[in-house]
Amino acid sequence: MLMGDILELNSIKEPDRLALVTEAGEFTFAQLHERARRLATAMAQLGAPRDRVAILSQNTVEYVDAYYGVPAAGMALVFLNYRLNPHELAWIIDNSQATILLVEHQFLQSMLDVRADFPTVKHIVVIGGPATGDDGTRSDLLAYDELVAAVDPPPELPRPSEDDVAWQLYTSGTTGRPKGAMLTHRSLITALLNAIIAYDVQREDRSLMCFPMCHVSGYLVTQHHMVGASVVLMRAYEPGLWFDLVDEHEITASGLAPTMMTVLLQHPGLHTHDLSTLRSIGYGAAAMPVEVLKAAIARFGPVVWSGFGMTELGGNVLMHPVSAHVRAVNGEEHLLASCGMPMPLAAAKVVDEEMNELPPGEIGEIVIKGEQLLVGYWDKPEATVEAFKGGWFHTGDLARRDEEGYFYIVDRMKDMIITGGENVYSREVEEILYAHPAVSEAAVIGIPDDTWGERVAAVVTLRAEAAVTDAEIIRFCRGQLAGFKTPRQVLFVDEIPKNVSGKVLKRELRDRFATS
Repeated sequence: MLMGDILELNSIKEPDRLALVTEAGEFTFAQLHERARRLATAMAQLGAPRDRVAILSQNTVEYVDAYYGVPAAGMALVFLNYRLNPHELAWIIDNSQATILLVEHQFLQSMLDVRADFPTVKHIVVIGGPATGDDGTRSDLLAYDELVAAVDPPPELPRPSEDDVAWQLYTSGTTGRPKGAMLTHRSLITALLNAIIAYDVQREDRSLMCFPMCHVSGYLVTQHHMVGASVVLMRAYEPGLWFDLVDEHEITASGLAPTMMTVLLQHPGLHTHDLSTLRSIGYGAAAMPVEVLKAAIARFGPVVWSGFGMTELGGNVLMHPVSAHVRAVNGEEHLLASCGMPMPLAAAKVVDEEMNELPPGEIGEIVIKGEQLLVGYWDKPEATVEAFKGGWFHTGDLARRDEEGYFYIVDRMKDMIITGGENVYSREVEEILYAHPAVSEAAVIGIPDDTWGERVAAVVTLRAEAAVTDAEIIRFCRGQLAGFKTPRQVLFVDEIPKNVSGKVLKRELRDRFATS
């Protein structure tokens, strides 16, 4: 099965069924399928099979077109994070050797300013605005609407192979230069089937998509489309609008990153909306602090579940169901810190450096096996070999497993702090910080120290109107943590840097405070 088949099959079965709601209007499955076919035809005329087509846009109907239409043309869609600097974006475009760039008009001029840095691009297709930059008409600019309106799709488009790359997503770059993870049609379809089975995705669902579509979590759109469910697309996440859309469209399902959930729970609209149609709120993309999770369950009820996944997996491979969260609320609080068990179409285990599986309770790296895995990193054969050492994919996440089979993320391997010869897992310290009533967000990093090698530092933002000293926070932590785990330094900031999915950019924090 191919990604484009998702729309085609639904357009045959129920052509008039609502598929998508956006700022630009509502679209049935038949309309969305026609849009994707037109884009596929246009891309095939501008490029060649296996070309890379990059896209830079917020959440729009054109992005949904590209999810399906670019792979249907036998090409790979390269996702660009609109929060990156234009020079960073140009690096990714150049690295991917993209021949076509789809760009929303609001980002056009910033990319034209660095146009010389991605010479492989032959055509720039402008979404939502005129195909002109500040310097007037350009020969390499095309208007999206005019381009797709002018083509005449054939009755049947040539079918690519299931093993052709459909999406190429670049890792978040939290530890260095991003790598291009290549996901095939087979990878993505397997990830979707895995999620549909595990999450009990229903045809009657109405899903509110508020993650940025340039993140792997965009697979939530295709997951709901696969079963014929409707998707309401937020252009960008706004907590007040999230509440409004849930009530207006009687939303049954939505997904949130921990930072998104934190903002919701602190929003004045938290208790002024009905929200009774919600039956499923998934969280992921980063670790959810237990205190935040308790507050979410208290407000939204027993509808919360989580998953563990990453870019290279095309979605989630571990699932922590609503039933486990209900158990946690009823006394088994340790389950709140779990990220779940392996989903039906994937396997996971915790191993040591020699790939020996570790017994319950011992900390090691999570490794994954399954057909939804990436086929490799673009133009990085050595990194691909290293990632699949021993025949399993190495996630770089440290975890333990309990006797029941639940997995618990302890830390990213690169985020573990070694101070005075002792290992400190930053997430453990962060959980304590989140329990402090004045703390809104927290990130724990290691800062170089001449005596200890690294010292534990807490970077925190405070809740509105809250006031607390660094000494008070350190004293609070010391009451619940071993001395070597207790932060020796508290750094107050207005905002903690994150990538587009809400994952904290600890590399930036380490660079920023390395000499403090």
